[in-house]
Amino acid sequence: MLTTLPNLLTLSRIVVIPLLVGTFLLDKPLANWVAFTLFTAAGLTDFFDGYLARSWDQVTRFGRFLDPVADKIMVASVLFMMVALDWITGWLVLAALVILIREILVSGLREFLAEINIGVPVSRLAKWKTALQMIAVALLLLEDAGPPALMVQDIATWGLWIAAGLTLFTGYDYLRIGIVHMTEPAEPVRNGGRGATTGEAEEVDAGGSDQRQLGQGGSK
Repeated sequence: MLTTLPNLLTLSRIVVIPLLVGTFLLDKPLANWVAFTLFTAAGLTDFFDGYLARSWDQVTRFGRFLDPVADKIMVASVLFMMVALDWITGWLVLAALVILIREILVSGLREFLAEINIGVPVSRLAKWKTALQMIAVALLLLEDAGPPALMVQDIATWGLWIAAGLTLFTGYDYLRIGIVHMTEPAEPVRNGGRGATTGEAEEVDAGGSDQRQLGQGGSK
């Protein structure tokens, strides 16, 4: 069902994106605090939608598809606006670029693997990367509006650099798995153009072994 609470929470992250982009048109520091509040609230839904879906046995294919897409679009939109309006400057732009390139690469990789019925599970490190990335971006939205004693910008800057480093590591891990299947001989076309012989997706763990896909997955 598309109208379950977990799916609605996921959809809320899509709905909030135009509001987030619109906050950049406000005057500071109002823009900083509104953007921070909206992004933080949306980020919290990323935890609750998965938790509730598993707890209430409401995991759906729609939710598994939309959850990672919502995260990527939201983060990409905010990073783009911050770079465009000079909220992020200097070498920190490179960290933002690394994060955006990785998200595009992993999305393309997952689309390729889905065509041959191979699913890539989310590693624990990738989940930590996503959490750190969300926190860093939220703090960057505050700029100088945050309390000086808390060194918000310093924490946000280091957080984004660390998230970019984890992004490279986890991105390489996913790419390494994908290359294994890219270099395999192409199988005869069966089942409407898909290479696999069954309708079930297979899951590849970090060690390269295949497992049947279970539970709720998402690209992080």
